[in-house]
Order: sequence, then structure tokens, then C-alpha cells
Amino acid sequence: MSNSDRFSLSMRLFHWGMAALVLSMVAAGLLMVTSLQPWQLTLLNIHKAFGVVAILLVMARLINRLRHKLPALPHELPHWQKTVARASHWMLYFLLFAMPLSGYLMQYYAGRPIDIFGWFRLPAALQVDIHYYALFRELHGWMAVALISLIALHIGAALYHHFIRKDDVLKSML
Repeated sequence: MSNSDRFSLSMRLFHWGMAALVLSMVAAGLLMVTSLQPWQLTLLNIHKAFGVVAILLVMARLINRLRHKLPALPHELPHWQKTVARASHWMLYFLLFAMPLSGYLMQYYAGRPIDIFGWFRLPAALQVDIHYYALFRELHGWMAVALISLIALHIGAALYHHFIRKDDVLKSML
């Protein structure tokens, strides 16, 4: 496999680093909404801090993505599959940006500042607005469902290319 058939090293590092972060964040989010254990508050604070890290990383990743050429999808791939692949990738970028933003806005309108590992704090609204809090909480939840669905589609497509089509799509990101 030539270098032009692979994603750049920086793109691969961003991809797998963000994959680990996002899967961890999704797991933490699911644990938090299904438990009222004493550790939940600690996990929530970690989740919020890493949400800020995630939004910074996705912005850096998007800049990196726009600076590098992507390997071509297989020529024999039907046009509709190429269209779905491109659309799903841009939707993933959108959700990777919108999820932490909605999480921050939810906390902002709840009047809860976000502490980032003791380094600094993101501010909260001076006056709580329960309506905006509820709106962003609902959006955060629905976007989580959409993100989980897109991740499943993304993984399924990668495995389909590797095991069924036996092409180099998955190998280009490894």
C-alpha cells in the first residue's frame, strides 16, 4: 500500500485518539444516566473536562483534515455508497463538535461552571435558565443517540470493506 493510498500519520493519530476519547465519553455518559452512585459526580466532572478537550481536538482535527489529501475510495464502489460515506464523515465531524458544545451550554444555563482539570474554569450563566438548560440537555441526549448510530455505521462499513469487499479502506486508516 503506497502513501497516497493511506491517510497521513497525523490523520490516523487524530482518528484513533478521537475514537478512544469518544468511545470513553459515550460509555461515561451512558453510565451517568443509568446510575446514582457516589462516583457519578466524579465521573461527571471528568466527562465535562474531557468534553472541552474533545471540542478542541475536533477543531484541530478538522483543520488537519482540510490540509491533507484523502485516499480515494475504491473506484468500483457505487456512487450512492461514496455519497453516504462522505455525508456520514461530515455528520460525524458535526456531531463531534456539537456534542461537547451542547454539553457546555447545558451546564452554562444550569449555572454550573466547568472546571478543566484544575487548570481553568469555563464560566456559567449568572442566572439559571431552566428552559435553555432543558433544551440543551435534550439536544445532548438526542445527539448522543445519533453519534452512537453513526459510530456503529462507521464501524460496520469499515468491517464490511475489510471482510466482505476485501479492499484496503480499513487498512488505509491502520
